[in-house]
Amino acid sequence: MTTLKDIMTKDLTTVGSQATIKDVAQKMKQGDIGNVLLMDGDKLAGIVTDRDLVIRAVADGQDSSAPVSSFATKDVFTMPSSTDVSAAAKAMAEKQLRRLPVTDGDTGKVVGIVSLADLSNRTDGNADKKALEGISKPN
Repeated sequence: MTTLKDIMTKDLTTVGSQATIKDVAQKMKQGDIGNVLLMDGDKLAGIVTDRDLVIRAVADGQDSSAPVSSFATKDVFTMPSSTDVSAAAKAMAEKQLRRLPVTDGDTGKVVGIVSLADLSNRTDGNADKKALEGISKPN
């Protein structure tokens, strides 16, 4: 059984609640990534995606010095690292998630993140197709 721990990206990019839109955009550019985790100490407080920045901030004319916490998705769905990849893909499809923060089952601390690309590039099955089918359905 392949679990999230086997395929997750462990090198997380995070910011604190005082980070600005510009801070997050620069981290995304430097890391060539599309998401940054918003942390309150060791606790996950939200996730900011490149789409969040464009739709929630730039499109509304927000200043780049505005706190990114105002544009983050707050109630972030997570799964433990011991979760089977197919179960995670199903959950991502149902919840229409392109990125899934992964937690340590004992502490709840964020230890990684799984994206659609991880499902596609790091698994043998069709988990990526299952997830993408659900994500692509209109609400």
